[in-house]
Amino acid sequence: MTVLLFRDDAYRREAPARITGHTAEGGIVLDQSLFYPTGGGQPGDSGTLEWGGGRMVIATAARGEGRAVVLVPAEPAALPPPGTQVLQRLDWDRRYRHMRAHTALHLLSVVIPLPVTGGQIGEGKGRLDFDMPQPPHDVAALEERLNDLVARDLAVSGDWISDDELAANPGLVKTMSVAPPVGQGRVRLVRIGQGSGQVDLQPCGGTHVARTGEIGRITIGRIENKGRQNRRVTVLLAQ
Repeated sequence: MTVLLFRDDAYRREAPARITGHTAEGGIVLDQSLFYPTGGGQPGDSGTLEWGGGRMVIATAARGEGRAVVLVPAEPAALPPPGTQVLQRLDWDRRYRHMRAHTALHLLSVVIPLPVTGGQIGEGKGRLDFDMPQPPHDVAALEERLNDLVARDLAVSGDWISDDELAANPGLVKTMSVAPPVGQGRVRLVRIGQGSGQVDLQPCGGTHVARTGEIGRITIGRIENKGRQNRRVTVLLAQ
């Protein structure tokens, strides 16, 4: 099991680690990982590993067996052996764009309060699919509401509840296509706003900005018909 450092501090850019193993496909497993592994619509992080006399570019990270995070080298190469102490460095600009886009999508689920059937996070953009028979009639109003939530600079924080507590509160789950990250005894909730100013609370294992003001200006892009009752809404973030 890999310790998930990104859960404790999404803003940490480098950290030491020890290699605990390799996969048959040439991946690297660490005892603790800054790299977010692909999942929940969010891409895996990229960056580098450095050790005495060596450096390796990491293209992405994936989920492995036994709750391990597997780092995928950008090119085939001889891997440092298990036990090697390494320094992991994130491609921070890319990670931060994912964080901004991910939090923006949570806000999109606030202004469009319909079941979410899918989603994808990109660098400075993202999209959600909604169970929406008809397209929204006033896109400009939705965009204005999104940017009002950004301008309010709401705090984004994390809480934990047990798997049983989540099962007893199914209304917390907005996404129909991605199961909440259960099975470890507890589930992380991402909260936007505090107290009477709270606007969103839902299970999520991804990385987020600390305040909505960090997202910047949001533009609603294409709204596509993806089925009889499915609409895909894309958001674009200012650079």
